[in-house]
Amino acid sequence: MDAVFEIVLGLTGKGLVRQLSFGRWRGETQTGNEAQLHAAAGALSFVREGRRVVTVAGLTLVGIAFYGLLVGLGFYLATRG
Repeated sequence: MDAVFEIVLGLTGKGLVRQLSFGRWRGETQTGNEAQLHAAAGALSFVREGRRVVTVAGLTLVGIAFYGLLVGLGFYLATRG
């Protein structure tokens, strides 16, 4: 079940990164080891061939932030009434 949440958060983050950067940044593939080869340990992003690449951990963090803001907005709107 945890894997499902991680995939959903990662895919949400990947979509947000692509949309908010207007395609200049890209997300790492879920099964790739690109970050292990080209980034420092624990990095959230790195530059490869002149393009910013957000790691799986970074994509998950973006997804968590998005859904956290969405829940916060929902609580705000629910209690405002």
